[in-house]
Amino acid sequence: MSTEPRLAEVTDPEPAQQAAPRSDQAVKETLEDYTLRFAPRSYRRWTPMVVATTALGGIAYMADFSIGAGIGLAHGTGNALLAIGVAAVVIFVTGFPLAYYGARYNIDLDLITRGSGFGYFGSVLTSVIFASFTFIFFALEGSIMAQGLKLGLGLPLWLGYLVSTLMVIPLVIYGMTALSKLQVWTTPIWLLLMVGPLVYLVAADPGTVDRFLAYAGTDGEGGVNTASVLLGAGVCLSLIAQIGEQIDYLRFMPPKTEANKRSWWTAVVMAGPGWVVLGALKQAIGVFLAVYIIAEVGPTAAPEPIQQFKHAFDAMMPSWIVLPLAVALVVISQIKINVTNAYSGSLAWTNSFTRVTGRYPGRMVFVLVNLGFALVLMEADMFSFLNSILGFYSNCAIAWVVTVATDIGINKYVLKLSPHAPEFRRGMLYAVNPVGVVAFVAASGLSIAMYFHALGDTLQPYSPVAAAVIAFVLTPLMAVVTKGKYYLRRTDDGIPEPLLDEDGNPSAVTYECHVCRQQFERPDVAACRTHDAVVCSLCLSTDKVGDHVLPAAPAAV
Repeated sequence: MSTEPRLAEVTDPEPAQQAAPRSDQAVKETLEDYTLRFAPRSYRRWTPMVVATTALGGIAYMADFSIGAGIGLAHGTGNALLAIGVAAVVIFVTGFPLAYYGARYNIDLDLITRGSGFGYFGSVLTSVIFASFTFIFFALEGSIMAQGLKLGLGLPLWLGYLVSTLMVIPLVIYGMTALSKLQVWTTPIWLLLMVGPLVYLVAADPGTVDRFLAYAGTDGEGGVNTASVLLGAGVCLSLIAQIGEQIDYLRFMPPKTEANKRSWWTAVVMAGPGWVVLGALKQAIGVFLAVYIIAEVGPTAAPEPIQQFKHAFDAMMPSWIVLPLAVALVVISQIKINVTNAYSGSLAWTNSFTRVTGRYPGRMVFVLVNLGFALVLMEADMFSFLNSILGFYSNCAIAWVVTVATDIGINKYVLKLSPHAPEFRRGMLYAVNPVGVVAFVAASGLSIAMYFHALGDTLQPYSPVAAAVIAFVLTPLMAVVTKGKYYLRRTDDGIPEPLLDEDGNPSAVTYECHVCRQQFERPDVAACRTHDAVVCSLCLSTDKVGDHVLPAAPAAV
């Protein structure tokens, strides 16, 4: 048996039997969604603008209006706007390197995380964090839709929760192909229904702007307060993991070339970190609408988007059409975001399960798992303690995203201790890389302790700041301490064909996996340990005995 396989070409290799068997449906499914794997050039047939529109369609969620309203009602408009702005800057800066890597190398955030400080199994931690993000926000959006169905159709909340959960299943089955069509066609309608009432209110009654800016919050003080700003920013920063959902679409970007570089960069910035610009505007609108309706509905109902838009439509339209339009806006928004939440969550759960067990049960199993978690949260009335859930969750999300972004920006490009090209294949990575794992665990652990007042009441509002700062400092420090030696288990995957083409894009040269007999492009395969052949990344993941996994070799430092 050769310990250093090298292939010149693949002809008709002997099939192997060690990888766990998968059904034809599972093979078809993973080739539609490219779960656990690189998205090949042959599949990425959309233009940059179509990909960007599809990705931005996923941020049509109504939660921003609730989040902004909750912060504004508690702390006043001035503190809320500053909190929203601070969070937006952090999300944009950390999201940029992640979006670029996802679009340039056509891999999702979990695959990026593996090679950016966490290791093959270490990134299971962050996959679970991301999966939690998707079902938390699915539950939030489902709760908002149920509120709309109750107001518009008289459905009890428990039934509305069930309807909002079940209705996305048919839409999410078909992956990117169906989602791109859904998002492109519904976005213009959604924009019109969202922006129209706001423009009308400001134009018809400019005094609403003055009342909005002067609103002091429930404490009645109204002045800018650092603790209030940071508490509000912590809630907003729970959305930092949204970049993972954006990358689930951006990984289908076409190759970057001289001819398309302007549209390519525009799409990446707009649909990558740029999502937060629209998100921040929606949060500010949420504050505005909550202040506008608070005298009529009270502080409890003011954060509910269905109430916000019902009263906004009521100011500009006949009464008979107000409720149908408000319900339509809520339902369209919920569908647009929750197909993304269900889709991205299923990918994250599948990634984790397959690596830990060596079995690929199919993505649809985890669509149902994710929806089950979300339904439990909805039935538990998570909307009533929304800010507490998001404030706690944001500490974990910030620690993860800042760790990966710092590894890319500092460890790869400045210190050059982290490999420049991303790596995600089993056998090429160490199981655990202490660089990212230590930084993430320390940052999230300490910030969560601060959030729960373990370090005193004074420091509690600073927990999101602590999560970001600790992750930012420890990630390069750990890379220096370990000298970067835990990134790559080996530097040679046994295939002479370069991973990247002359333009720096992933190579489109194809090979046949000798386990599943499917064709895969160069970045998605590695040489087999026991055969003169190649194995795809999914078959490597499901190889329980490691028969195909390349042996360790000294990594370049």
